[in-house]
Amino acid sequence: MPRHFITGTELSAGEVRALVERALELKSAPYSSDALRKRTVALIFQKPSTRTRVSFETGVAELGGQPMALRADELQLSRGESIRDTAYVLSRHVAAIGIRTGEDEVVAEMAAYAGVPVINMLTPRHHPCQALADLVTLREAFGRLDGLKIAYVGDGNNVARSLIDVASLVGVEVRVASPDGYQLEDSAPGVMTDDPHEAARGADAVYTDVWVSMSDDPATAAARRQMLAPYRLDAELLDRAAPHAIALHCLPAHPGEEITEEVLYGQRQRIWDQAENRRHAQKALLERLIDA
Repeated sequence: MPRHFITGTELSAGEVRALVERALELKSAPYSSDALRKRTVALIFQKPSTRTRVSFETGVAELGGQPMALRADELQLSRGESIRDTAYVLSRHVAAIGIRTGEDEVVAEMAAYAGVPVINMLTPRHHPCQALADLVTLREAFGRLDGLKIAYVGDGNNVARSLIDVASLVGVEVRVASPDGYQLEDSAPGVMTDDPHEAARGADAVYTDVWVSMSDDPATAAARRQMLAPYRLDAELLDRAAPHAIALHCLPAHPGEEITEEVLYGQRQRIWDQAENRRHAQKALLERLIDA
């Protein structure tokens, strides 16, 4: 049976650590692996993408493979063909399937019937590829993962959930500060609070994401912005963190909303490293899943 990457919790702590270290090796030598030589990876995009598409397509090519980007309207899925049948067909042609979609059930069903590894490139509840890149960025910035503390401020969304799920495996504490109605479920293993200043106190990194995501109802946008305004990542909030703290954002960013322009483009952020590290983390992941 193929190994899939749906929530990130499919990996052990040792595997996460190994992937982080391998990603950094691949970053220093981008063409050192030909793990996908003469292989094709299907990348299904049912949602818009910049970082995910660019990082996966470039990464597959650097591993010697052929990326095949497929939009939903280019597939028979748009005319009613089932996920099951699509999984059967793709598995006969490609070495792995990545999918970015608005329904978690679609990824789960694809994995249930695919004969090759399926990678969750984003769903409303999970964004595990982003979490892996976040850990690579932290390891790169601080030389370690054990004992680090991340303050995530804003909407308790898929990014926050995956960050907790994956980071907690390797000894990274995640504190999520969100207003009432925007918090993660109580069962999440992170530290939950409604106070962004308390979450940021002494943290090694302060992280945020957009206030209105692709999966959110546009009619709620104004209310969301009003509720989340006290959770903006600005210089004052970053000053609450440790003196060496860095700012993180999974992008796209909206300066003046969830983050200030000063922080987004300032000297205390690793946001653009974080965006680049998507490629290296995903290359390490593809190596591991395809060789499993």
